[in-house]
Amino acid sequence: MLSAQEKLSESETFDIVLSDLRLPDGDGIMLLSWLKKEKILIPVIIMTGYGEIQTAVSAIKLGAFDFLEKPINPSLLTQKIKSAFESVRDSKNTATKSTADTKSTDTQAIKRFSETGVKIVVGRSTLSKQMYSYIDLVAPTQMSVMIVGESGTGKEHVARMIHERSTRANAPFVAVDCGSLSTELAPSELFGHKKGSFTSAIEDKTGFFRDANGGTLFLDEVGNLPYGVQMQMLRSLQEKRIRSIGTSLDIDVDVRIITATNENLELAISEGKFREDLYHRLNEFMIRVPSLRECVEDIKLYAEHFREEANIELDKNVRYISDDAMEMLERYDWPGNLRELRNVIRRSVLFSSNDEITLENLPILTQSVQEIDNNIDIALFPKPENEKEKIITALKKTNGNKSKAAILLNIDRKTLYNKIHLYNIDL
Repeated sequence: MLSAQEKLSESETFDIVLSDLRLPDGDGIMLLSWLKKEKILIPVIIMTGYGEIQTAVSAIKLGAFDFLEKPINPSLLTQKIKSAFESVRDSKNTATKSTADTKSTDTQAIKRFSETGVKIVVGRSTLSKQMYSYIDLVAPTQMSVMIVGESGTGKEHVARMIHERSTRANAPFVAVDCGSLSTELAPSELFGHKKGSFTSAIEDKTGFFRDANGGTLFLDEVGNLPYGVQMQMLRSLQEKRIRSIGTSLDIDVDVRIITATNENLELAISEGKFREDLYHRLNEFMIRVPSLRECVEDIKLYAEHFREEANIELDKNVRYISDDAMEMLERYDWPGNLRELRNVIRRSVLFSSNDEITLENLPILTQSVQEIDNNIDIALFPKPENEKEKIITALKKTNGNKSKAAILLNIDRKTLYNKIHLYNIDL
């Protein structure tokens, strides 16, 4: 029997690849790496078991279109396959469409099929166009880029766009949340360690720098990087060499650094919380991501995109957003930016009883979504301290639908799955 690689190398074409993460003669990650190397652009859906979510995320970074947790829900699998086909179709339509055909693009979101196979929305506002022009300008260079913008504006998305349009597009993109790095563990996480170098070092660790070698290392919320680690970071960037904990040898690394922050780092410098020399090393080129309230003309594009996403996730068929509902969305200030808009649309799709989002389906947009979420939690769950009881109540209210229950609980679906296993909740 021919292997998957042999079949994919033949002249016949395939529309989609479904692969388990664990295979008898390899794994899904190896298959994705091979597809990327061979430049075979076929949507890949990876199937994973519980406890393999982090690896599944790595698969997405390597180019997988999406992943499914086992046991497989046939309805959800069908939706994801349909979404993959639509993404490929949209990509082809965008590539062949005449630039003179502006009437259609005024009413539909402009979507691109990125290197990761993910459908993305390209804003058409003046500030969005300026941002994309800066991305195109700096992406082919080797300059360090600092992305600034409010929380929820999509700074990691911008970082991925820079990577995918760079000469490093076929190499790893490694994203690091600096807020999760403690002073004690940051050197190990960033630069790696040798087994036995400290109490909990039970095996060798490569570290984020070596994981990203040849590619891009994205440091999200870089202002949270522990001050004691900043000097080590500066040395590594200047010399392009790192030293793992417990070793005496320096290792050459070739990474491009992209950072993001929603803080005023110049103020942090004046307060002695961030090194000025590191700031200038990281800020060779700055891109500002505009807030959603500055790009009102883009709100409809994003809202329609999030509506399509929510339909797939929640197994709904909401096809429209009413004019008065859209007017309300465009009048709101969106302090949570795209993240808040996505949450509002997801909830509106969930509560829509027909094929249209109306004013009645929208939450009251005079307070933050977080406040609304808290009110819903208190109403639904009179004993919020009992986490297991909250989860069981939400699952009962949604007839066992985990995606809908996760929205009511104000957590993501993967977290809900982990909690269900943690509390051994019998479904």
